[in-house]
Amino acid sequence: MKLLVTGGTGFLGRHLVWRLAEAGHDVCFTGRDIAKAREVTERASRVVTFAPLSHGAPAALATLTRSMTDADAVVHCAALSSPWGRREDFQNANVRSTAEVLSAMQAHGVSRLVHISTPSLCFQFRDRLGVREDDPLPPPANAYAATKREAERLVHAAPVSAVILRPRGIFGAWDETLLPRLLRLLRRQHFPLFNGGNALIDLTYVDNVVDAIVLALALQERVETTFNISNGQPQRAVDLFAKLAQAFGLPWRPLHVPLAAGFALARACELAGRVARGWEPPLTRYSVGTVAYSQTLDLQRARDHLGYVARVDIAEGIRRTSAWFQAQAGGPAC
Repeated sequence: MKLLVTGGTGFLGRHLVWRLAEAGHDVCFTGRDIAKAREVTERASRVVTFAPLSHGAPAALATLTRSMTDADAVVHCAALSSPWGRREDFQNANVRSTAEVLSAMQAHGVSRLVHISTPSLCFQFRDRLGVREDDPLPPPANAYAATKREAERLVHAAPVSAVILRPRGIFGAWDETLLPRLLRLLRRQHFPLFNGGNALIDLTYVDNVVDAIVLALALQERVETTFNISNGQPQRAVDLFAKLAQAFGLPWRPLHVPLAAGFALARACELAGRVARGWEPPLTRYSVGTVAYSQTLDLQRARDHLGYVARVDIAEGIRRTSAWFQAQAGGPAC
């Protein structure tokens, strides 16, 4: 197949480009960072094509349309995934990018889309166990969830055959979002835990997410639906963070903080972040909530329709990720 991967210079996108190239597909990928694109192309097992693209720029739609020539399907990975940032940045990276992809697909007659979304849409400041894809969505907890929800609406309204995947807490080599933030917290004097550290946290090793995308692309019937994706191995927060500390050779100094105090501190940090623009608060109310409250996903639909099984378990995923991070002198975890 000829495939276009948006956001191919990002964390998930590059892993997908490499896997698809290895499988013999004709792959074109987009991204803004030329240096990262060079790394992606050099590590690919066969020739892949890079199309420089900045979503929201005047030439973005034309670039996407050219890149879709004779394409069989598009995987839309490009997004801004962060607990903090400017609303306009999330709007551009998550909503405008999706609108541009859909417009280019219609202009070129490409009908198959795998859209990468997030179960952050389902987050509430309370425990939620076994969340299903068709459960009612609560009000968005932050700008990331709000804009990803808007992007899903665009996909549902478009005349394309779309599979939406909602992978939970992706981690692995080249992660610049989840683990670097956790490792910075672990390096501090104490790691804050809320509600006794008993919240269940559902993560997904990146290779398992790539497996899910490949399965979605291989669907013979045109299934237009949404799938939860995770490792299906929820871990207690206190146990998960202790394992990460051990794997990365960092001290484990948990500090049990009353939840009310955690939210008060997060509000203060957010206020400071709004005053000092460009500074990301070490704590936000959303990040406190994700550690304080359980959220696990029901994976039955993905098992039944995609044949999805997490091939790499959490322990092996942490081992592989730790080995990669520690091999990167001056890398993002340092």
